[in-house]
Amino acid sequence: MILVNLLPHREAARKRRREAFYATLALSAVFGILIGGGIYSWYSTQIDLQGEKNTFLKLEIGRLDAQIKDIATLQAEIASLRARQNAVEDLQGNRNLPVYLLDELSRQMPDGVYISSMKQENQVVVVTGIAQSNERVSEVLRNFSNNSAWLTRPELQEITAGNINLSQRDQRRVANFSMRFGLKRPAPPKVEATTAVPAAPKSAAAAAGAGKT
Repeated sequence: MILVNLLPHREAARKRRREAFYATLALSAVFGILIGGGIYSWYSTQIDLQGEKNTFLKLEIGRLDAQIKDIATLQAEIASLRARQNAVEDLQGNRNLPVYLLDELSRQMPDGVYISSMKQENQVVVVTGIAQSNERVSEVLRNFSNNSAWLTRPELQEITAGNINLSQRDQRRVANFSMRFGLKRPAPPKVEATTAVPAAPKSAAAAAGAGKT
């Protein structure tokens, strides 16, 4: 017996393939949505974590800014205290400086040299005086340069010849000079049991008496 299939098998096969295609397409769409949702969820989690980190960093930065301001305030206070300390040290150092200056001048001035005026500005001293000769002025410069721990960098500003009246008829030729030098503060010498009183600079009137003799 011969069996003949009269059913539309081609259309049925085409329908099955179409249904399989649609099912595969739906599965692919679902799979793509799942993957996209997972990626979105992962990125959202990372964004949230980064946001928390940014918030933490902002809080820490604000705390560090406050600490920096405190440190800057402390540094300003330290600088102010150091300035005050330096001012106090300068005042303490300058308090006895005139005594040391007069004592050093009396030690370093040779005979025949007399100071008539003295002016101090900061650490620079300018003196004017009278000397019996130019050689005495040179000796003063050498003493200040080589023998003094308090006086430094002496400079002769002016030296001129002049006359001084010893009496109505007697005159003596002298050298009027002006010099400047620096004043420094070495360690003060140890105080002995008997401290000598600093001698005052010799006056111009004494120069006349010395010249007369």
